[in-house]
Amino acid sequence: MGSIEPAPIPLKVIIVGAGLGGCATALALSAAGFSVTMYEKVRKFDRLGDSLGLGENALKLLDRWSPGLREDLVEIGNKSKYMQIRRWHDGKLLAQQELMDMAGFIGHRGDYHDAFLRAVKRAGVPLFMGREVVSYDDVAKPRIHFADGTVEEADVIVAADGIKSAARERVLGFTDKPKSSGYACFRAFFKADHLRDDPKITSPYVKEECVNFWIGNDVHVVQNTLRGGEEFNWILTHKDTEDIKESWFQPGDMNQVRSIIEDLDPEIAPILANTEKCLDWKICYRDPIPYWVSKGNGIVLLGDCCHPHLPTSAQGASQATESGAVLAQCLLLAGKDNVPLATRTYEKIRFPRVRVSQTNGEDVRDRWHSALRRLDAGAELKEEDFHMRNRHLYDYDAEADTHKQWDTLSSQVSRELKEGKVSPLC
Repeated sequence: MGSIEPAPIPLKVIIVGAGLGGCATALALSAAGFSVTMYEKVRKFDRLGDSLGLGENALKLLDRWSPGLREDLVEIGNKSKYMQIRRWHDGKLLAQQELMDMAGFIGHRGDYHDAFLRAVKRAGVPLFMGREVVSYDDVAKPRIHFADGTVEEADVIVAADGIKSAARERVLGFTDKPKSSGYACFRAFFKADHLRDDPKITSPYVKEECVNFWIGNDVHVVQNTLRGGEEFNWILTHKDTEDIKESWFQPGDMNQVRSIIEDLDPEIAPILANTEKCLDWKICYRDPIPYWVSKGNGIVLLGDCCHPHLPTSAQGASQATESGAVLAQCLLLAGKDNVPLATRTYEKIRFPRVRVSQTNGEDVRDRWHSALRRLDAGAELKEEDFHMRNRHLYDYDAEADTHKQWDTLSSQVSRELKEGKVSPLC
């Protein structure tokens, strides 16, 4: 009787960061058959953040990896068919666009995150909380060093722990500083019962699920009402020249909010003005970076670590999901013994796609913030001039595109690795 061949040991992948991008990547890698372990520095997740959009380009992948997850996510999202774009001072309707064209399904980030975490648990991916990673290295083998002094190693380490990740510095070789975009956001999310019951608040925007934008000169407001009117979210983007403090949790100055919205449409302004508290988020950006992979080829950046998006892109989480899909397929196609080919091909596939999505966010912000000046100057603007232009992103299938591009780009990467000179992404 012939001997039985032992089952091959699957590639071991560690994911640092269990946010939306980390969870999506865990689902992609697990579905591809890899051994995946996740580490997260916080001990418990809270319902953090506010509105977030998930596009069809992400939903199709998530449903493929975790059947039933799509239905959970769609149920969380806003049920309004349209978003309305309105003139700042009087609310006049300038344009209307289907939400599916604009941002996909818009829901609370915390609710989406809970659904992602449940899917990760169903997939059997172990997630260890309260494990803070303080440094990365891949001198011999990819390793992470924890704050408690312990070390873990893997075949591949995916850094999905945000723009301040220590892995970013490892890949770049230096610490890069955030740059001001010239704008900041005041953001608030709260239960809306007191608004619906207040006879002085007659605005239709608190009565049912809806999404509206008010655009002015260098300023815009987003309103998102969820759960049949139970929850209310607003975001005020405005010019800002103060010192950069890159934080999601900096308290906002409601007096400054009231000053900015003095001439805002009276149907919505009182809701913002009477909000108890808000957060102040300085919208920073980072220059595109030349590499997403460490010199040893085993540490990979993903999501905000390497491709942060402006909120007006409505694609940050969706693009992180795509990145997880591409990485998993590259690792499959390259094989266990050729991780460098996989990781370097991953960054080459993803970079051009992500730049399109990132610049879309800049484009829509700039068009909105200049529209009224153009109208006042006599320009004739069509309705589509106000639309978000994400539709072409949604038909994309990240897994299929990886297979389509693999032969060409992996051949290029193979040559570069043999020559010892990997070409930069930008």
